[in-house]
Amino acid sequence: MTTALDLLKAKLAESPLIAIIRGITPADAEAVGAAIFEAGIRIIEVPLNSPDPFASIERLVRLLGDDAVIGAGTVLDPEDVRRVHAIGGRVIVSPNTYAPVIEASAEAGLISLPGYFTPSEAFEAVRAGATGLKLFPAEAATPAVIKAHKAVLPKHVPVLAVGGVGPDTMRPWVDAGAEGFGLGSGLYKPGQSAAETADKARAYVAGARG
Repeated sequence: MTTALDLLKAKLAESPLIAIIRGITPADAEAVGAAIFEAGIRIIEVPLNSPDPFASIERLVRLLGDDAVIGAGTVLDPEDVRRVHAIGGRVIVSPNTYAPVIEASAEAGLISLPGYFTPSEAFEAVRAGATGLKLFPAEAATPAVIKAHKAVLPKHVPVLAVGGVGPDTMRPWVDAGAEGFGLGSGLYKPGQSAAETADKARAYVAGARG
């Protein structure tokens, strides 16, 4: 049986990027999601403070099926974890290390990616069952920070940098040990066309390869 960690590592191996499409509407979700997928990104997150986010998640799950991992971001309530699971979502991303959300995600077999900033928060999240960690906001840190964290964290736990990393600034983070990146407003802003999103996604994919 494929575990949440197996799934996360497999998708990050295909592309070490998570598309965060905050503000997406159900009407635009499929076109934007398809553009992101076709550019090469394999994990897509719909933040729950977007308009009607569960409808967008459901549409993306239906469209991309097993080929991509679709889920929710800005998840603050364990009940929302269960709602995402019920509609086929497979990843739960949070801005914090709230244990009940992490535990609910782990119990459902979903990928749990809580946001942390300090070693204490990181270890609390791992203890609660986090699949991986997102250093957030990365723009308030440096690659040296992630290198120091990686030296003490369990080796099997992927750490992603989220916030403020552009296509041309990824390499120092990768060299420091980051296994991936979350892409927010640099990739997508509400109302942005699928074509523009595709162009930006391709730039990030190229940056990750470089």
